Amino acid sequence: MSDQMRNRLMLAVALVLAAIYLFPLYWMYITALKTGSAMFATPPKFLPSEPQWSIYAHVWESRNMGRYLWNSLVIALGAVSLIAVLGVGCAYVLARYRSVWVDIGLFLILMLQVLPASLMVTPIFVGFSQFGLLDTPRLAVILAIAAKSMPFFVVLVRATFMSVPMELEEAALVDGNSRFGAFFNIVLPLARNGILVSAILIFMQAFGEFVYSKSMIQAVELQPASVGLNSFMGPNTNEWNNIMAYATIYVTPVLAVFILLQRRIVSGLTSGALK
Repeated sequence: MSDQMRNRLMLAVALVLAAIYLFPLYWMYITALKTGSAMFATPPKFLPSEPQWSIYAHVWESRNMGRYLWNSLVIALGAVSLIAVLGVGCAYVLARYRSVWVDIGLFLILMLQVLPASLMVTPIFVGFSQFGLLDTPRLAVILAIAAKSMPFFVVLVRATFMSVPMELEEAALVDGNSRFGAFFNIVLPLARNGILVSAILIFMQAFGEFVYSKSMIQAVELQPASVGLNSFMGPNTNEWNNIMAYATIYVTPVLAVFILLQRRIVSGLTSGALK
């Protein structure tokens, strides 16, 4: 097989996989525009004959989505800020100082990443309750998200720091910089792309977090959009077109950010691949 045929075959496979991956997203968008009868038509229609554009305004006003999205934004930004402040230093230490204890610490960090939120929510809830953190539920959720997502952030940023040559730090130390000066003036600017990308990925995770928010935030006015979406699910009925319209409004800003920053995200994720 020639290289040209191989490239065409790989492109075809990539397009098929992309179509399979993106089809649920496409179905969400068109289902939001369908009427109740059109949603359950057989065979299903891939384009709505009578788009219900007014449903977006109806869902926004009836569900007070502005409040839900604001709460999601506060929680996501708070979690990203806390993780970035604590995780950058941890990742730098794990990248620069190698020993048996550092390897053990890295292993424990990776082990924390495999624990699902549904497993961690009960002990975290009990501990937060004893310390009185549930009186400020959004802060409690931010701390819980930080505990869950910190390993992911540290592993990604560590790879970025490892791609920065040690010789640059040594040259800065020879020129009279302190260790902190070399870090802030040399290493951190070179690693900012990987740090930014990791922060964006954490933000996307935190923006859609559900388990901790559902368990710790009881006040409706403080709940994020992920919990608000769950309010459509009733014991006897499910408002599928409203659910899809809500999900469309909820997901579209995150998709827009991802599309706009996709080149930076890919370059940041691969920044530690080559040294």
